Amino acid sequence: MDISLQDFLLNKAYTKIKLKLTKTNHFEIKATINGVKGRFILDTGASSSCVGFEAIETFKLKVKDSKILAAGAGAIDMETKMSRKNKIKIGKWNHNKVVLVLFNLVHVNTALINHNSKPVDGIIGADILKKGKAVIDYEKKYLYLKL
Repeated sequence: MDISLQDFLLNKAYTKIKLKLTKTNHFEIKATINGVKGRFILDTGASSSCVGFEAIETFKLKVKDSKILAAGAGAIDMETKMSRKNKIKIGKWNHNKVVLVLFNLVHVNTALINHNSKPVDGIIGADILKKGKAVIDYEKKYLYLKL
């Protein structure tokens, strides 16, 4: 008897979230931070989930300075700030103590806009994917997170 990945995971108390493939070949995902909806890139290579500095007020973030310098897609040694104890919801999955790294997302959004994609509020990284015991179905474009 063949069982699909979807049926297997749903039977194991996972929830299914639709991923959208952008023109830049990134998966985009909708998530809610502190009750506010946003658009994010799903990035398995990003160790931390991040939002842009301009999202501090939008997502009601309490921010502290950070000594960590961020590096990513074509930029290094970027100043960051940290925000702890954030509530995040992706589909039916949620977590109440998420640490977010804040940094300048301009280079990310400029690249997206130059490729006719919409700008994003941030990046969902490996930290959240690990917390949710994530499984990504690349073919069917779904993210599964354990409830």
